[in-house]
Amino acid sequence: MKNIRKGFTLIELMIVVAIIGILAAVAIPAYGDYTARAQAAEGFTLMDGLKTPLTELYTSNGSFNVVSMTAVPTSSDVAGITFGKYVANLSVVDPLKTSIQVNFSNAAGISSRLLTGNVTGGVPLSVHMMYNPVDGGWSCQNGDVTADPLTSAVVAGDVAALGANPIPTAILPKSCS
Repeated sequence: MKNIRKGFTLIELMIVVAIIGILAAVAIPAYGDYTARAQAAEGFTLMDGLKTPLTELYTSNGSFNVVSMTAVPTSSDVAGITFGKYVANLSVVDPLKTSIQVNFSNAAGISSRLLTGNVTGGVPLSVHMMYNPVDGGWSCQNGDVTADPLTSAVVAGDVAALGANPIPTAILPKSCS
């Protein structure tokens, strides 16, 4: 009678382990980008919730100012959620501009891709949207609102400008340049 051996050889097992290692090496960085994009999406969702109330505020008052040229809208002035699990705050930073800015939190669990220097405990990065009162449209841009034009200088076709502390472009939505 012939003796039939069953099982895998050592070479076959080593090849399977090598293939699994290669797949893991490709998948882990992609998962990190996926996680960071999902966390960044919270900021864009919060900004989308404020676009309509702020557009109405501008239409009524001629600015994002609620009371005077020095008053900046708060969450009680404009209905909307202004913070989240990964968003530290969402605000109108400069009352002379028509921009809203998201600053990401440096809380535990946030992707290091949303922090300066990609290190936990770093300075949170920003994204923002600018309203163009001439065109009546919103545009999105990476970084803070520092490079956006003042409301009095906005002309047709102006869009949000790249600011300081931008998040990595790999995790930005395609609609936000």
